Amino acid sequence: MKKVLIGLGIAIVLVVVGAMSWYLFSLTSVSKDNKEVSFTVASGTSTKKIISDLYDAGLIKSKLASLVYAKLNKVTIQASTYTLNPSMSTKEIFASLKYGNKKENTLRLTFVEGMRLSDYLEVIAEAYDWQVEDLVKEINDKAFLQELIAEFSFLDESILNDKLYYGLEGYLYPDTYEFYKDATFKDIIKKMLKGLETQLNSLNLGGEYSLHEILTMASIVEKEAIKGEDRAKVAQVIYTRLARNMNLGMDVTAYYGVKKSMKETLTTQDLENVNPYNTRLLSFIGLPVGPICSPSLESIKAVLNPADTAYIYFYADTDTGNVYFTDSYNEFLTFKEIYG
Repeated sequence: MKKVLIGLGIAIVLVVVGAMSWYLFSLTSVSKDNKEVSFTVASGTSTKKIISDLYDAGLIKSKLASLVYAKLNKVTIQASTYTLNPSMSTKEIFASLKYGNKKENTLRLTFVEGMRLSDYLEVIAEAYDWQVEDLVKEINDKAFLQELIAEFSFLDESILNDKLYYGLEGYLYPDTYEFYKDATFKDIIKKMLKGLETQLNSLNLGGEYSLHEILTMASIVEKEAIKGEDRAKVAQVIYTRLARNMNLGMDVTAYYGVKKSMKETLTTQDLENVNPYNTRLLSFIGLPVGPICSPSLESIKAVLNPADTAYIYFYADTDTGNVYFTDSYNEFLTFKEIYG
């Protein structure tokens, strides 16, 4: 009898653990597909019918698990038309459905590629009537960064380096986002990080360089070139210079190092300024300590697939957007004289 009771106890435990595992798995996102799906909740529709419609739309994994979640968490749903996607968990979907007219409760913000994180903070602060200084403190808070590292697998301790001006520079993917008007700053940052995560899932990141280094190179490419073929060539020059133990000599990193915009003029003092970003210093070998802007997917791909060329130098004409490449230092000086 004792053996029977022990066996029965073990069986019950296994059933409970199995049920909980199934329940939690069933609440995760259907896929990583970020494609938007329009979903309408008609007035008077029951929660059970809404869940059934969500399942039919391919937005949830299980009707039963979702119904249990809705009951346990006393989910309320308002009639409206929502924009959802299969990458949202059941919890995220229900959180969205508790609002009424989504467009009345959201802000649509656009973050342009090539801009710095400080520029992004100004966009957010203006939209939410927050103080930029407060956002700077919050985004550089080590406890917050540690929280993000624990939540996002592509983040690591590289973003905790005290030499970085901003730990998340380069990690907030440039795109147009919709945020709830009552969103917290952390909500906004996490959604932008998910934007990068979605893009990274489509890429092959294996290789000699870490993601932090790839984003650093991509941010330089973003600032130096506009055309796709030029970006791949700039990436090639970066790799070549790193392999030859040469300094990168990129003005764009010098601008970031002294916190000047590209519209300003770099002085001799700026070019000689010793900081962890200034690759114009002859003694500076290797990559900057981190990204200098938010790179586009195109620039990231250029770093992952550099051009099959052998250039060592290039000169970027900021007026026309043209980039001139060469393996001759004398020809580089000629380009500089003509287009500088």
